[in-house]
Parts: sequence; C-alpha cells; structure tokens
Amino acid sequence: MNGDLFSSAGAAQPPRSPSAQETAWTVGAFTAAARALIQEGFGKLWIRGEVSGLKEARGGHWFFTLRDPDAQVKCAMWKTFNQRVTHPPEDGTQVYVLAEPTVWEERGEFRLTVLVLLPTSGIGAAQLQLEQTRAALTKDGLLDPTRKRPLPEFPATIAVVTSLDGAVLRDIVTVSRRRWPSIRLLVVGARVQGDGAAGELVRALARVNRLPGVDLCIVARGGGAKEDLEIFNHELVCRAVANLSVPTISAVGHETDITLTDLVADHRAATPSAAAELAVPDRADVLRQVATLGRRLGQGLTRRTRLGAERLERTADRLRLGIERHLQRPTQRLERIAAQLDALSPLRVFERGYSVARTVEGRIIRRRADLSAGHRFTLRVSDGELPARAE
Repeated sequence: MNGDLFSSAGAAQPPRSPSAQETAWTVGAFTAAARALIQEGFGKLWIRGEVSGLKEARGGHWFFTLRDPDAQVKCAMWKTFNQRVTHPPEDGTQVYVLAEPTVWEERGEFRLTVLVLLPTSGIGAAQLQLEQTRAALTKDGLLDPTRKRPLPEFPATIAVVTSLDGAVLRDIVTVSRRRWPSIRLLVVGARVQGDGAAGELVRALARVNRLPGVDLCIVARGGGAKEDLEIFNHELVCRAVANLSVPTISAVGHETDITLTDLVADHRAATPSAAAELAVPDRADVLRQVATLGRRLGQGLTRRTRLGAERLERTADRLRLGIERHLQRPTQRLERIAAQLDALSPLRVFERGYSVARTVEGRIIRRRADLSAGHRFTLRVSDGELPARAE
C-alpha cells in the first residue's frame, strides 16, 4: 500500500474527476436544493411524537427533538410561536405539532420548524380539529390580512345571514334603520347551531353571491357557550365566508369570542349591533359633514368671488389707463399739428405788427406801382380791416 485511495492490484479503476465541461454541485447549492424540494413537497403537516431535550435559547426560541420508537427529528420553535404555549413541555410529553419540514443549510440537518404545539393529554378532538382547520386556512392564505377588503362607505343593500329567531336580527334591523333609514336589508335565514347548521350556513352564504345589487354581507350570531359557536370554526363555513363576492363583517358571539370565521371575514365586529354600526354610516354625522362642507364651499366661493372682483377691478383700471394713453397719443399729435399750423397762420404775422394791403377788387398790393394817387384800398391788420387811400 502506498497510501493511494485506489492502489491495490487488479482493483477496479477509480472514478474519474469531473472535466471542466461538467458541473459539480457545491455543498451550499445541494443543501439549498434539498431544502426547496422538501418544503415544496411537504408544506405544513401535523405530526405526533414525544418531546426530548428541550432547550430554551437566549432569544426565547425552543430547540428540542421529537421522537417515537422508530425515529427522531430535530425541531425548532421560534419565540413568535412558542409564546402561545403556556409552559415548555417536559421530556417525555406526547404532543401534536404543526410543522414545516426543512433543511438547516448551515449544519446540513433535516429538521422541523414548529408553528403550533399541543399536548395530547387533555386536548379534545374539537381543539385538535380547530388547529387543523386553522392550519388548512393559513396554508391557503385565507387568514392573510392583505386579502381583507375595505367596506363600502355608503352601501345601498346589505345581506344578513343569521337565524330568523332571536334578538340578533332585530338588533341589526333597529340599529341600521336608526343610523341610515334608506338602507335595504336582505335577510338570508339559516340555523347557527345544531346538526346540519353548517350545511345551511354554507348554502345561505352561497345564495348571497346570487343576490343582485348586494354591497355588503353580515354574518351574525348571538352569544352562547363555546360549544355553541363551534359551527363558525367549521372549515366549510369559513371557506364559504372567504368565497363571498362582497366585503363581509363577522359578528359571532360576545366581544371576547373569536372564531375562525372572524379571522376569515374582511372585518370583525364585537356584537351584531356593532356590525350594523360598522356597516352603515350615521345619518346625523353625514348631515354634519355635509353642512361643514357646504360652509367651506360657500367660504371658498366667497373668497374666489372677491378675488375675481378685485382682479376685474384691477383689469378695468389697466384697461382705462390703456385707453386713455391710446387716446392721448393722437390728441397730443393733433395739438402739435395745430400748434404748427397756428405758428404758420397769417394772423400770427399780423400780431407781430404786419399788415396786408388790398385793392378794392381784393388784389394784394405788392408794389407802389400797383396804386396811383387817390386810389382807395384796405389794410388787413390783426383785428380787422382799415379803409385807406393813396396820397
């Protein structure tokens, strides 16, 4: 042996190294691909097992092993999720976990990211079913806050899905009519507890989608024991609420009662009366807002009118000045021409002491030879004519 990995005589030829044209996976690329493959292949799933070696990190995260007689897997539960658990489970505790399988790339380890942890002892079938339904709705994005739709500001028609018996319907009608008298309510009756109630609710919610002109839907039930509200945690009911084509308000039970229907609906109201207040505007508030807007509009129009009048007045002043200047130019020119003509007028010459002699016939006398002794003529001076005679 000379230390080579493949050196024994007659042994099979060692595998060749990949050529430059071939691509070898890096460890990081391989673990990343494995992680993506596992996460896409499994998604979220419920697993039952025994907790072992739970340790709490400084940041509040839990790390433990989940095992059974045949296998084990490492688990991590971040603080965000383990805060819902009353206390850390002890070693040997049998639990249900809702987890996402993944690969921890830094260590190359397969593990579970735990989202929900429920001890098997003391947990009822209803609680387990609730968590499984919650996980299914979460997986399909029905609990995502980003899918919530805003309520219409002024709905004209509201569908109400509730029992025809009891005070719930009366409370919704009373509050709605008081706040917005013109509102139109379409009541779709359905049982809200007991055997067969889930099917009735699903059919009633589907019927809402077929009603013309509906702007909003209220799903309501009065208070009761926790068991009485279980129908609103039913997966089919929750999915029917999510499939409504109009925004939805869920008002189930008392203020402290929260069902999965409340989480799926676009908005949750603490009580049926609160749902009616949330659904329709208050006529008195709207009238006050209209009055306020009317005053603001009037003030705005007054300001604009005043500004317009001031601008018009300034424009009129500028126009008057422009016309005056336009008229002054020809007037001044006329005055200049008149002054020039006046300066050239013969009358101005007369005013300086000159006169004009004319014969009786009106001819101007320019030379002495034009007159003989004894002839009469006239002298034109500045203020008239004088009779004269040549001596």
